[in-house]
Amino acid sequence: MKIRIVALLGMSLAAGAASAAVTVRYVQPERFTDLPRAPWQRTQALDDFKKHFETLGAALPPGRDLAIDVLDIDLAGREQPNGLGSDELRIMHGGADWPAMHLRYTLSEGGKVVASGDAQLSDKGYADHINTYPRSERWPYEMQMIDEWWKKTFGAPRR
Repeated sequence: MKIRIVALLGMSLAAGAASAAVTVRYVQPERFTDLPRAPWQRTQALDDFKKHFETLGAALPPGRDLAIDVLDIDLAGREQPNGLGSDELRIMHGGADWPAMHLRYTLSEGGKVVASGDAQLSDKGYADHINTYPRSERWPYEMQMIDEWWKKTFGAPRR
């Protein structure tokens, strides 16, 4: 019985080693066009985007690795003081305040580059179409914009 458990454990570890890996690196985030002003909110935003890329990357074929350099982020809307001295409010008018992101990416398999590119993501019509993310999501417009780029670049993620 012990041998069988060890064998199953070994097989699951080997399968994990072959799974896709996503690495997200923020290049000079202090120069990004638009992130929250409060340091803890900036960190939270960057963590949220990193986790989203990693979640999408879980659908890549085993053995493929994706490295993403985020070069700029411009969130939907504009930050405004809320007058209470706490968190800022993000006001969205649907005009020239659309979300945008600049990425460089490299997809590799077995150490060989399969695809790479420079991507300028934006969603100028973010306020005019149905968003699939709930209102409780912190960055629904940005997440949907990333999803659309992912679908065009790597295909629809398997769920």
